[in-house]
Amino acid sequence: MSIKVQQNEINDVLKTVYDPEIPVDIFNLGLIYDISIDDFNNVKILMTLTSPGCPVAGSLVEEVKNKVKNIPGVNSADVELVWDPPWSPDLMSDAAKLQLGYM
Repeated sequence: MSIKVQQNEINDVLKTVYDPEIPVDIFNLGLIYDISIDDFNNVKILMTLTSPGCPVAGSLVEEVKNKVKNIPGVNSADVELVWDPPWSPDLMSDAAKLQLGYM
């Protein structure tokens, strides 16, 4: 049996994905709403974008999917884009708020 993929491995990979218009990774921006890993290392991610009109929506979702799928042990990666609840700056980590001048 393969080793169970850990949440922190996925978090670390998500911290390498950036919205090209904002110099903060999508994890710290608060764009990741949920990550689930089943017993077969299939990963499902619910994420949003800062705006429904985000011009990189398709490419950002694909980048997340591909990077997570390439984590050793991950069987599959599914990324679902959701709009509820809507994203707001309140969802950002303290470090992201500080970097972007919200603190």
